[in-house]
Amino acid sequence: MVSECRLGLIGRKLGHSYSKILFEKKFSALNISGTYDLCEIEKIEDLEIFLDKNSDFTGFNVTVPYKKSILPYLDYIDSHAKAIGAVNTVKIIRTTDGQISLSGYNTDWSGFLETLRTFDLTRIKRAVILGTGGASKAVAYALTQLGIKTTFVSRTEKDNVITYQNLTKDTFDAHQLIINTTPLGMYPDTEDAPHIPYEYIKAEHICYDLIYNPGVTEFLSRCSNQGATIKNGFEMLIRQAEKAWEIWSRR
Repeated sequence: MVSECRLGLIGRKLGHSYSKILFEKKFSALNISGTYDLCEIEKIEDLEIFLDKNSDFTGFNVTVPYKKSILPYLDYIDSHAKAIGAVNTVKIIRTTDGQISLSGYNTDWSGFLETLRTFDLTRIKRAVILGTGGASKAVAYALTQLGIKTTFVSRTEKDNVITYQNLTKDTFDAHQLIINTTPLGMYPDTEDAPHIPYEYIKAEHICYDLIYNPGVTEFLSRCSNQGATIKNGFEMLIRQAEKAWEIWSRR
């Protein structure tokens, strides 16, 4: 059992994050002397400076916009994170000669997958994923494990990606699950929402927002007004954090 540790979260804007409160509650429950710091860095190239300043860190989480750009800085990437192409959890391993090794993992995908089990998965055949960032890749990976086909939506058309302008009634009729993986609507910009034709959302849809602050985003509110079942990202946050803790606690 870990007796003390120092952990943290790196990202560009972290005012929305609940992770510090979450882990401090865990430290208290386990009677651990630990801290969890929110560490904003302006660019991923500042990672080395961050590591120098926090030489006693055990590990850290990674959030927007560094889940993909951190990959070249890692010495080891586990198979799931490699398949996803994004990392949200890093374990720091220190050698006796003072060198460090960074191991990258992705706990988003398993955290997301576990939360889906509260729904009747037999009726979910296809999912629309709004956004193409690191979180979207973890979501798609989880859905693939369940045999659910995915359609990515982005502002820019790419291979296997459609644009928001190309979303039609037929798109929504063919997809039972709609997932927002973008930061649109996250605190403090709570009036934002993905630009989709909400009139095509129906009671048969499940609409999932990875954002958990606020608890009901503008996206979820609009979908709820159409009769859809809605879910925010708080349970996913809890579950992915538990997986991260397991990784950091390994000897």
